[in-house]
Amino acid sequence: MSRDRALLERALDRGEQDGGNVEFKERLSRDVHLEGGRRESLAAQLRHRLLSGDGEATYVVGVTDDGGLAGIDPDTFSETMDVLSLLAEEADAHIEDVQTWGIADGLVGVAQVREGGVLETDDEHVVVGTAGHVDHGKSTLVGSLVTGKADDGDGATRAFLDVQPHEVERGLSADLSYAVYGFDDEGPVRVRNPNRKADRAEVVQEADRLVSFVDTVGHEPWLRTTIRGLVGQKLDYGLLVVAADDGPTRTTREHLGVLLATELPTIVAITKTDAVDAERVEEVEREVERLLRDVDKSPLRISRHGVDAAVEEISERVVPIVETSAITMDGLETLDELFDRLPKTSQDTGEFRMYVDRSYSVTGVGAVASGTVMAGEVEAGDELLIGPMPDGRFQEVEVRSIEMHYHRVDQAQAGRIVGIALKGIKESAIERGMVLLPRDADPDPVREFEAEVMVLNHPTRIGEGYEPVVHLETIGEAAVFHPENGRLLPGDTGTTTVEFKFRPYLIEEGQKFVFREGRSKGVGTVIDVSPME
Repeated sequence: MSRDRALLERALDRGEQDGGNVEFKERLSRDVHLEGGRRESLAAQLRHRLLSGDGEATYVVGVTDDGGLAGIDPDTFSETMDVLSLLAEEADAHIEDVQTWGIADGLVGVAQVREGGVLETDDEHVVVGTAGHVDHGKSTLVGSLVTGKADDGDGATRAFLDVQPHEVERGLSADLSYAVYGFDDEGPVRVRNPNRKADRAEVVQEADRLVSFVDTVGHEPWLRTTIRGLVGQKLDYGLLVVAADDGPTRTTREHLGVLLATELPTIVAITKTDAVDAERVEEVEREVERLLRDVDKSPLRISRHGVDAAVEEISERVVPIVETSAITMDGLETLDELFDRLPKTSQDTGEFRMYVDRSYSVTGVGAVASGTVMAGEVEAGDELLIGPMPDGRFQEVEVRSIEMHYHRVDQAQAGRIVGIALKGIKESAIERGMVLLPRDADPDPVREFEAEVMVLNHPTRIGEGYEPVVHLETIGEAAVFHPENGRLLPGDTGTTTVEFKFRPYLIEEGQKFVFREGRSKGVGTVIDVSPME
């Protein structure tokens, strides 16, 4: 017997033993189980199971009434989960977790249903993007914030964020990671065990105010991933970390430049203050202040001016500085107070729009597009467009379900980091940089646009045919520049035509972007677009 089959058998055995809160279903379909009185009857049955299980119920799907393994095909399994989700909503409950097993005749799944409706998403939600040099303690600091646990000195709390096995082994983040905590009237609502999806979902459900972190990558080879994290998310604030035992580095300056290009209000956290003496902390703080003044920013030491001043003064120009240690937990209460009090800065304008940051396939659910809702709101059942495809087309899809930090929600508003399960498209057809829009939108894909750019750093000059990578929203694409006057020198501001080399994207006037090629970099704003013919 395979390991997966053995796990399933144990789940079935537990179900037989638990009895009262376990329900066996071969399949559920919209046409049969949501029509007439069946919907009310099945919702009442689910409420009875929840009552028997003290607020929890287990649904074993793809089996016969007596627990025999039947198996159903993936499309039928997806429809069954959709129907079960609707029944759970009617019973004021939600699906918390689903595990699936493949057998010869298809899929068998075990769905855990818990009392309590899905999260309403009209409360305040602040999104923070982290940046800083590798080994300066970004992930460790965030891990300690969301759990309230001190680090052990070896990056134990960092492991709560890293998402790939090789990242955990090497102690380096190679992709964007996400974390969440929140606040209620009594103070911080933290994640008890971040390795458990249910614990993260519980924070989302219980907190009155949420703070989500987009944790970026500090190692230089992954700078483009960091840029994607800071440019491609609907962030409210930046959190730039500088280690007291190292001080500002070239990467620190790179990341600060990206934050400034996005005009994002930023906090600087000086980390690892436990590793050095007070004189060294003071020296690094002065270095940070000089760095900020060099780029026309006004540093504000929270230790000197207080949290009230930081909340009132933080802006594109004023940058608060806080001293922290994830080991001693010094400074973390200050960050808690800041994140509890700082107002949301990103604005929600227009109809629903979400640029795809990543995609994946979930057994029994299908294709999932993940990203930050940039505008409007989306609900389960909505009909959308996704694209553009390489040929410029947009494809019609339907929203199966929406998840935020492992908690299924009935809708998602601007600023939410979500995974949207889509019906009508295969995961292999979804690419980073595509956008989700309402079905009645009339989008014009763009291969070429006009931009006003500033060259921040280049060894000589930017001329006709310059080919950097353009980072706009979640797009990271090679492009060709055609400067208006033939060239742009370091420090110059000018107009250029930008042409994507390989495929079209949805670009709009006013969007900001970062461009980079080697150590050369600059920032720009879209001022005109040229839709494809």
